[in-house]
Amino acid sequence: MRTTVFGVLLLTIVLPSIAEEWLPRDVRRFVERREGCDHMRGEIPAPREKRHLPELLREIQRLCMGTDARLAQLKKKYQENSSVMQLLGEFEPDIEAGAATRTSR
Repeated sequence: MRTTVFGVLLLTIVLPSIAEEWLPRDVRRFVERREGCDHMRGEIPAPREKRHLPELLREIQRLCMGTDARLAQLKKKYQENSSVMQLLGEFEPDIEAGAATRTSR
């Protein structure tokens, strides 16, 4: 039983890093940036914390600006690579226009 649990834990730790190694560098960079962007877009401050909104909006702009176009470029570049296309397909293609307005609700 311990061996099985250890094996599962090892795979959970090792597989993500192995999986990232096969990704082209430009795709890895995009994924890191876009995941940061998506995380910040989900950080809607509570009403009593609205004073942090300007900082949040600046961070969203920094991380999200240009990612719609970059996603389109990468999809075109890697259209023959089904693994990369599957990963890129997990990202919304048009987030920049509404990123700031979704946060200010």
